[in-house]
Amino acid sequence: MTKLAAMHESGAGSDDQRWDAVVRRDHAAAGEFVYGVTTTGVYCRPGCAARRPRRENVRFYASCADAQNAGFRPCRRCCPQQPPLAVRHARSVAAACRLAETAEEMPTLDALAQAAGMSRFHFHRVFKAVTGLTPRAYATACRTDRTREALRKSRTVTDAIFEAGFNSSTPFYTASPGVLGMAPATFRDGGAGETIRFAVGECSLGSILVAATARGVCAIRLGDDPAALTRELEEGLPRAELIAGDKAFEGLVARVVGLVEDPALGLDLPLDIRGTAFQRRVWQALRDIPAGTTASYAAIAERIGSPTAARAVANACADNPLAVAIPCHRVVRRDGALGGYRWGIERKRILLAREA
Repeated sequence: MTKLAAMHESGAGSDDQRWDAVVRRDHAAAGEFVYGVTTTGVYCRPGCAARRPRRENVRFYASCADAQNAGFRPCRRCCPQQPPLAVRHARSVAAACRLAETAEEMPTLDALAQAAGMSRFHFHRVFKAVTGLTPRAYATACRTDRTREALRKSRTVTDAIFEAGFNSSTPFYTASPGVLGMAPATFRDGGAGETIRFAVGECSLGSILVAATARGVCAIRLGDDPAALTRELEEGLPRAELIAGDKAFEGLVARVVGLVEDPALGLDLPLDIRGTAFQRRVWQALRDIPAGTTASYAAIAERIGSPTAARAVANACADNPLAVAIPCHRVVRRDGALGGYRWGIERKRILLAREA
C-alpha cells in the first residue's frame, strides 16, 4: 500500500497530499485519484508528464468517471482512462510472448511488434525492459525449449532441430549453450562429456553444494545432508564427469559462502544459467529485485508480461538451481507471507532477515 493510500485508509488523506503527489509526478498514486485542470478541461493521472498546472486551477476526483461527470475529458498524453503504462506494456509483451511460444516458424521482429501493437524499435526496447531478453533471444529460447523435448525423443540431434521448427541448425547451435548449458549432443546423452567441478561444504545455513562448468557457476544448493546434495547433482546429469574441486575451486566456494552469509553483497562471478525461456525470464526478474526488498509472485508475473502466471512463477522459483545468487528468497505471497522455498522456509526467513 502506498503512503497516499494509507492516508486514505486512515481518513487522513487531503487535497494537499494529492497535490504533493501531482508535484512529484508520483506514478505510485495512479489509480488512487485523478485531477482535472479547469483552464484546459482535461483530467490526468498524478504521474502525468504534461506541464504542471497552477494549484488554484486543479480539482481532484476519486475516479475517471467522476472527472468526466464534472465535464473534464481524458488527457491524451497519460491516458488516465486506460490501465497504467507498465500494465499496458506487460500485456503487449505477453501477447508477443504467446506468439513466440506457439509459432511454427521463428517469428520476425516485425511480427512480434505487430502482435504487441508497437513500432519495431519501441517494441524491442519495451520487450527487453520487461523480460530482460531481446525478442530474438526469447523467440530462440522458446524454439530451443521445443528442441529440448525433441532431443529426448528423436534419433539424432538433426531430427530434433527440424522437428522443433528450425529451418537450419545454425541458429540453434548458436543459442544452445546459453539455454541447454552444453552442446545439444551432450544434453541428449545425459551430459556425456560435460565436466563439472563441485564441492560440498558447510555454512551457517547447513550444508552447501557449489558446482561449476567452464562457463561459470551452475549450481548452488542448500540442505541438511551433504550426500543428498551430491546425489541430486548426479541425477540431473547422469553421464557428466563430476570432479571434486581442488584448492583453487575452494576459493570460489568461499566466495559463494560469503554470499550466503551476506546476500546483499551479490555474487560477482560468471553464472552458467540453464533453464527454459520462461524460467530465464523469471530468474532475470528475481535478480532485479533489490536486496532488502521483496516482491510477490503476482508482481513478478506482471513484471515479465505474464500477469496470470503467478503459479508458474512459483514453479520457476522452485526450480531455481542457484540459491541466493538468483534470489528467489525475495519472492513472497501477495499478503506478505513467506510462501515456500526450495531449501526450507526457515532458511528463507534467515536470508531475508540478513538483508533487512
